[in-house]
Amino acid sequence: MFELTPFGYRRVASYNPFRELEEMSHSFWNDADVSGFRTDIKKVDGSYVLEAELPGFKKEDINIDIDKDCLTISAERKSEEKEDKGDNGFVRRERYYGSFSRSFNIKGIDTDAITAEYNDGVLTLTMPEKTPEVPAARRLEIK
Repeated sequence: MFELTPFGYRRVASYNPFRELEEMSHSFWNDADVSGFRTDIKKVDGSYVLEAELPGFKKEDINIDIDKDCLTISAERKSEEKEDKGDNGFVRRERYYGSFSRSFNIKGIDTDAITAEYNDGVLTLTMPEKTPEVPAARRLEIK
């Protein structure tokens, strides 16, 4: 059987003098997810498939840049502010706006053959591996 552990569970037996500081930091960073977006990478038939969760982004707001052996995925969500600078009727506002980016080492990937697709808030990159270069056999002439 499995064990259900409630969120924020604390052990009473262990003493941590920095518990309050850790809880304050945890609650501060959990209110606005600054870690960016989540990705899964799997290997399928000689290619790597990267799936990045980018819900709520438009395709035009997502950029994929390749610089040498570094692939960077960036996305920007812009605030839709209204003319009046009041509270806009919000009781609580949890959605956040800003730019997010993640970089990946793509050494060993054929960068010319990378394909990208964006469906239902998931960006899927298919990145085929480079074929290993086998040095050609040759005979040297003796002088």
